[in-house]
Amino acid sequence: MMAMLVFFVLAFFFMAIQTTLFQFFPAWLGGPDLVFILVVFVAYRFDWLGGLVLVVFCGWMMDIASGLYLGTYPVVYLFVFALLKLLAANSPLREGLYQIPMVGISYFVVQLLFYGFFVVIQPEALPEWNWAQVVRETFILLVASIPCFLALNSLFEVLSRRRFVSKILIRRSGNRFR
Repeated sequence: MMAMLVFFVLAFFFMAIQTTLFQFFPAWLGGPDLVFILVVFVAYRFDWLGGLVLVVFCGWMMDIASGLYLGTYPVVYLFVFALLKLLAANSPLREGLYQIPMVGISYFVVQLLFYGFFVVIQPEALPEWNWAQVVRETFILLVASIPCFLALNSLFEVLSRRRFVSKILIRRSGNRFR
């Protein structure tokens, strides 16, 4: 439960950084999608129910902060979460071998699906597809996901090892009034 709360706050923090500070980066550098990295991490580490709640919250936040059509981010994040959760459960490979590459592959596929969706909905509003830009953004996300995954994994391990029990619930023996 404490891990959920900490990752809710972290999702809000990532969204704030992504929608404010990364806007000042040069266009050629771009800004990594930290919320997407968090969604992928949640797919690997959290259970189904807790992960779904966290992913819907992340999608809802991104929809409000930067969504063009309401509901697209939650649907995309739910799709990514479910797909990665199923692939991770049935994978014979060690976690470290597929986590980071799956971030890039899923981000690339999401970009393709996102563009295809908006071509159908509003084709005149979209710029022409640019393969170089999509590959560059995917590479930036892959590079950014390595330290993010290390930090998120360390945080998750610390939160899962430590038991947060209220001091009221701990029963002490002996005389308290000595």
